[in-house]
Amino acid sequence: MGILSWILFGLIAGAVAKLILPGKDPGGIIVTILIGVVGGLLGGWISTTVFDGAGVSGFNLASFLWAVVGSLILLVLYRLVFHRSRS
Repeated sequence: MGILSWILFGLIAGAVAKLILPGKDPGGIIVTILIGVVGGLLGGWISTTVFDGAGVSGFNLASFLWAVVGSLILLVLYRLVFHRSRS
């Protein structure tokens, strides 16, 4: 996958993660893309190392689900860090 494909894939995965966990988040579209792209990498890593799966390997349902799982994990961590820094 090219870099533009990763950005598009990350945007979609990050947007779905934000739909699953709605709330006020700083950043906007750029943070959503970053969370989605890094979440895809995290989801692929979890898939291959923990569950001995194929990882994130293009635009398919399994890759998308792992990217969303990784994005959800990162979104929760992002909110924890941001919430602590505001207090």
